[in-house]
Amino acid sequence: MSIQMTENAANQVRTQLDKRGKGLGLRLSVKKSGCSGFAYVIDFADVIDKDDQVFEDHGVKLIVDSLALEYLDGTQVDYKKEGINAAFCFNNPNVKNSCGCGESFSV
Repeated sequence: MSIQMTENAANQVRTQLDKRGKGLGLRLSVKKSGCSGFAYVIDFADVIDKDDQVFEDHGVKLIVDSLALEYLDGTQVDYKKEGINAAFCFNNPNVKNSCGCGESFSV
């Protein structure tokens, strides 16, 4: 099982952790939500729990709880800027459908 982070995403996480002044990395999870079933949840990780899987790319840790891993295996986390908009993006090979607004997905 694997989750990867692009250099752009890693740089953004590193910048935000530096501004925040603490944190071990980025926590990625999923929750039931939206019209398609699941939504991505991202937050900073201050602790690593015993059920967490830790992946590292470009010197930044990506922490995923084991329950979410089945939905996220093979995902690449990217960070894109388009005009004045900037956001983390997920290239998830497990996604079968996503809603029109892009807020949720199904596997």
